[in-house]
Amino acid sequence: MKILVINGPNLNFLGIREKSIYGETSYGEFIRDLISRGKELGAEVEAFQSNHEGAIIDRLQEAYSDGTEGVVINPGAYTHYSYAIHDALKSVFVPKVEVHISDIHSRESFRSVSVTAPACDAQIAGHGLHGYIEAIELIKQLKNGGQ
Repeated sequence: MKILVINGPNLNFLGIREKSIYGETSYGEFIRDLISRGKELGAEVEAFQSNHEGAIIDRLQEAYSDGTEGVVINPGAYTHYSYAIHDALKSVFVPKVEVHISDIHSRESFRSVSVTAPACDAQIAGHGLHGYIEAIELIKQLKNGGQ
């Protein structure tokens, strides 16, 4: 199963920014671990990160026809205002799970609103980096008819 993991702005600074919220694991370490754990779960994980909204949209549009079977997305700050990413997510007809490392619902009020979540099948927030593994497992369940 091919899973596309998309990370939005500033996620490339994992292990650098706000360690008390996002932890000390670097982005590179996280992606290596995620790809390895994905293999254990029977998933081929492709990771994509961009600080640019258009690049995220372009990659989502590519997913329409490149064999992607599920999308895990952490849109970062775009979560709260990118209707363009929302629309691109709606164009990809595979299971999609929005992930947030921190609990966006218990932080600043502007973070509790997600305009991208309604275009996804589920949202996982506040489970740290493990939330990405949970998202892969959920996509596998959704692909298997919810079992």
